[in-house]
Amino acid sequence: MTDSEHNTQAEAQAAATTSTQGAETLGFQSEVTELLNLMIHSLYSNREIFLRELVSNASDAIDKLRFLTLSDDSLFEGDPELRVEVSADTEARTLTVRDNGVGMNRSEVVENLGTIARSGTRSFFENLTGDSQKDARLIGQFGVGFYSAFIVADEVVVRTRKAGEPAANGVEWRSAGKGEFTVTPIERTARGTEIVLHLKEDAVEFANDWQLRSIIKRYSDHIDVPVMMPAPRTEAEQNAEAEEGAERPAGDADAPTFERVNDGQALWLKSKNELSDEDYQGFYKQFTHDFDDPMSWVHSQVEGKLEYSSLFFIPKNAPFDLWDRDARRGVKLYVQRVFIMEDEEQILPRYLRFVRGLVDTNDLPLNVSREILQRNRVIDSISTASVKKVLGMIEGLAKDEAQYRPFWSAFGRVLKEGLVEDASNRERLTALMRMHSTSEAAGEDAHETVSFEAYRSRMPESQKSIYYLLGDDLKAVRNSPLLEVFKQRGFEVLLLTDPVDEWWVNHVTEIDGVPLKSISQGELDFEIDTESGAQTKLDEGFSGRVAEALGARVSEVRASARLTDSPACLVTAEGGMTRQLEQMLRAAGQEVPEQKPVLEINPNHPIVRQLEGEQNAERFADTACLLFDQAVIADGGRVEDPGEFVRRLNDVLLKVALVS
Repeated sequence: MTDSEHNTQAEAQAAATTSTQGAETLGFQSEVTELLNLMIHSLYSNREIFLRELVSNASDAIDKLRFLTLSDDSLFEGDPELRVEVSADTEARTLTVRDNGVGMNRSEVVENLGTIARSGTRSFFENLTGDSQKDARLIGQFGVGFYSAFIVADEVVVRTRKAGEPAANGVEWRSAGKGEFTVTPIERTARGTEIVLHLKEDAVEFANDWQLRSIIKRYSDHIDVPVMMPAPRTEAEQNAEAEEGAERPAGDADAPTFERVNDGQALWLKSKNELSDEDYQGFYKQFTHDFDDPMSWVHSQVEGKLEYSSLFFIPKNAPFDLWDRDARRGVKLYVQRVFIMEDEEQILPRYLRFVRGLVDTNDLPLNVSREILQRNRVIDSISTASVKKVLGMIEGLAKDEAQYRPFWSAFGRVLKEGLVEDASNRERLTALMRMHSTSEAAGEDAHETVSFEAYRSRMPESQKSIYYLLGDDLKAVRNSPLLEVFKQRGFEVLLLTDPVDEWWVNHVTEIDGVPLKSISQGELDFEIDTESGAQTKLDEGFSGRVAEALGARVSEVRASARLTDSPACLVTAEGGMTRQLEQMLRAAGQEVPEQKPVLEINPNHPIVRQLEGEQNAERFADTACLLFDQAVIADGGRVEDPGEFVRRLNDVLLKVALVS
């Protein structure tokens, strides 16, 4: 019998004698109660995930201990053979998962097993769909896999002690998953954690050794920590035990020994020729807790001046917290197969935060810290090469637009951040950009987008710039009056409606030498058509009267070369701040300098021609204000005084009604 088995039996007896001494019953956090209800009633078809989650948590606890012992090896407590043990008792209908990792103290037990401490809990429940397969995916993303034990158990008992603390600091946690749990102090000689699942009647299959081995091989084969199970008894041993007519006594020297079930060889250190797609997909699911296969992956092993292996995956679906730039996620760093730290920004920049994977190197010390990484040439070289590998993987997807479309839909908005953050790779990133457009080739489908390359291939010879229009809503932008002359000329316009677009267009001024120009800022860079006989100028007296009526609301009133069908539009001075950017800055609590728009008026529009002849000062002012307000609305903005706008509009409608 192993030391851990002896310790466990002793602790069970100790727990039994202290179960009423110092016990405290606490209520679950409300989100946990809701989560448990989901686990028990919604994920029935994915029951076996519980073992993957418990083994993975045990492996994480061992990784944490391994890291701590780099600076304090006394935490091994004389037991340096790290392992996870899984055993079952068919008659008692119990399943036990045990590790000799870092363990927990009482406060950590209450925090980790009674609450969902991770930020974004509300988002977790907002993302639930009722589809068990999709909901199960969130379990791993939120790190709440422990609660999956209640899918198969009607009671769960956890016994644990934190490494380095005395045996008297052991803790037992017990719950039936019905709104509350009990925490009791116990004596626990062994460090680490033991989880005992009292299986439901319809879950007895998970007390079957063959079934457990199969699940471990499927989900946890690549965990580098040994996952152990009792060695199967030979037929002779089973017969001898049956003849004895009694159970083997506790502490019997002939108790079954444990043997390793998982392969345990780090997959990323194997040759790519040894690995199949199924190997990578299986490792990805175990590594990330994702239920879906990855969209793509790249595996590389570098030898020479530096020696390291890297393995990066692109998920099929965006994580729930993709837009939280400060959320901890991403790439794990190993040194000589020893897990050192995770979510390391020094390896991949934030705009690639959707990538999952790892880097394992022999060229860093085991006691490396985040501070050392920030100024380490080795990690800088690895980072540069890793970014190139990931971008190459994305470029591979982009060769097939049908294959690239789901990637761009999930991660395109994040990738755009790289246009600002990663100037050294800006050219590669611009080639990966996809945008909505006024081209018939792009259509009005929300999923149809165009590349800069496709845009340039359609540019007429007379077009000198790549044009774009910023906005909040794709449908509204498609109907913007600012597009009128561009449609007439056959000039394609890119429609940019992501908040990040406001950011990157201020840093990318040209694409392959062709200027990138906003159609809502400054003067047009092509000549106005004068051959049609259309009026191209406003009478100075008329434009002065409009400016006087609008007062401080505008900086200038001028004739528009942009409009063919609408009476008026708003534009920003060259280099000025757009309305969308103003709103973003205000929402972020930043001071925004006052900026007045330019009102452009279509001299050929019937309303404008009629307004030119209006002698009544009040009616002239009201109509001028209506022109301005409708231009604000067309730009996606809000009128300053909705009540006054409605009054003026009603006056116009009443006059029309009286005339008719």
